[in-house]
Order: sequence, then C-alpha cells, then structure tokens
Amino acid sequence: MLNGKSVLITGGTGSFGKQYVRTLLNRYKPRRIVIYSRDEMKQFEMAQEINTPELRYFIGDVRDRDRLSRAMRGIEYVIHAAALKQVPAAEYNPTECVKTNIHGAENVIHTAIENEVEKVIALSTDKAAAPINLYGATKLVSDKLFVAANNLTGGHRTMFSVVRYGNVVGSRGSVVPFFRKLLQEGATSLPITDPRMTRFWITLQQGVDFVLKNFERMQGGEIFVPKIPSVRIVDLAHAMAPGLPHQLVGIRPGEKLHEVMCPADDAHLTLEFHDHYVIKPSIVFFHAKMDYGKNQIGEQGQPVDEEFSYNSGSNPQFLNSEEIQEYNRIANV
Repeated sequence: MLNGKSVLITGGTGSFGKQYVRTLLNRYKPRRIVIYSRDEMKQFEMAQEINTPELRYFIGDVRDRDRLSRAMRGIEYVIHAAALKQVPAAEYNPTECVKTNIHGAENVIHTAIENEVEKVIALSTDKAAAPINLYGATKLVSDKLFVAANNLTGGHRTMFSVVRYGNVVGSRGSVVPFFRKLLQEGATSLPITDPRMTRFWITLQQGVDFVLKNFERMQGGEIFVPKIPSVRIVDLAHAMAPGLPHQLVGIRPGEKLHEVMCPADDAHLTLEFHDHYVIKPSIVFFHAKMDYGKNQIGEQGQPVDEEFSYNSGSNPQFLNSEEIQEYNRIANV
C-alpha cells in the first residue's frame, strides 16, 4: 500500500511518530517520509536513532499554514499526530491548546486539499468523547473538522478519517514511565488519583498497526475505534510494585474516572466490526453516498444496540496483573 509513496507525519518526533517510521521502513519501501515538527532537538535526537535516506526532517508548526503547505508538496499520505496533549497543561493554557489542536487541524485540512494529498488520518483520543476537559474538547472539535473536511474537497481527491484510541502504554508523559521513575528513585508508595479509575489500554505498536490498517479501510468521514482492554489504575500499581502501599492524591484538573470512546449519544451512528468500531458521520456528504457497513477491504459491520456505550469502566475485557506486566514488557517499560 505504501510502497513508493510519500508520507508526512505531523508531530513525528513523538512516541507514535518514531514507531510509525520504524514500522514503515520495516514493512514497506516508501519513497519519502517527512517528519514535520517544531522541536529541532527532538529531530536531531531522532535522526541519531533512525538514519535512512528516505527520511526528511522539516522544522515547522501546524499553526503555520504556509510552512505546512510547503512541507506537504508531493505528499500522498498524512498522519496528523501533532497536538498539545497534557490535560492539566491544557487547563492552564487553554488558548495555546486551541491554537494547536483546532487551528492546527484546520491548517492540515486546507494544505492537504491544496496539495492533492490522497488520504489523511488524524489521531484522536478517548478524551474527545463526551469531553470534560479542554484537551478533550479541542480534540472533539478537531475530529468534527476532519470529518466535515470530506465536504470541502470539491474536485480534489483527498479523503479524511479519524482514529481514536486510549492510553498508550509507555508513551511519553504517561503513567507507566511515571510509576517506573518513582520506583527507580526508591518510592515507598505510589500516588493513586482514585481507586475506581479505569483506562483503555493499548501498546504503541498496536496503535501504529491500527492506523496502517485504517488507511486501507477508510472511505472518508469515519471515526475508527479499536476494541482494546481496560486497566484499573490500582491493578496497574499492584502489577508494577506488588505490596507497595498507595497514596490517594485526588483527581487532577480535567480528569475522568472512566474514559469513553463511543458515547451512548452516538450509538445510532456506531457500527461494530470484528476488531473495531466505526462511528459514522452525523452529516451527509454531498459528493457521494457512503456505505460504511462495508469498508474498502470488504469487512462487514453491524449496528450496535441503541443504548450502546464503549466505556473503560464497563468494558468486558480487563487486564489482570500478569497481562499488565506483559503489556509493559512489550512496550519496554
């Protein structure tokens, strides 16, 4: 699918971008991979890790439409991973979060259409479903922008879809490296926000594979949601430090007890496939009538029950301590 193609990744020096690049180089023969990000030091460090002639590093911010358009020339596939993602930081710096997560999304959309990009997948988050924090709210707006962008293409070939998933095990800034650091420093307890708290759980490679597969599946306008397990925060702490006491510290600004990926209010739009869900657009596209019940590779989906909600707290699949440890091992954390 990606042999001979040119791919651009916004925010490509992050955990996802690095793993995506490694996977592309291992499985395909892309013509060019462009890393578009604003931190030259992270680009320098990534270039020391991954040194290949197909890779190009382009310093720029998704807030800068002209620079982004220049980077997107000749590109056929785009993964939009750039975002301000830290929930408390977004609460304290709302304007900056809006500039990157919303205005940046608009810039990706317009520059992709202008440059005749073939397919764009925007990475979303479980926090975008029924959001209570600013980060989630900006990502919900971003999701809506990318879905509606399929009505802006006119005679252009560009298609837009969204991939939404939960906490990535071991990603930068996540809880597992945080716990690991505390343990290495000799912590005598682990901080727990709330013993009831649950999260969806996915490895970095699973996230990369899901995005790759959805480039094949997409028709434009879908929100793809993987079927993944949940983790109880207390089980995670027990798995990483059996017997170590917990210190209750309270929920941080903007946090939820449980996360949702398919809200009940979207049940009438949700289709279940064998390993994922698809949330159909709530709007009608003028250029084509899509049958989202059958995707581009022939997989069939069925409508969910009218009260269906995909919630980390009511998820039928929870990881036990041994499985959590195995996920951590796979993620090398």
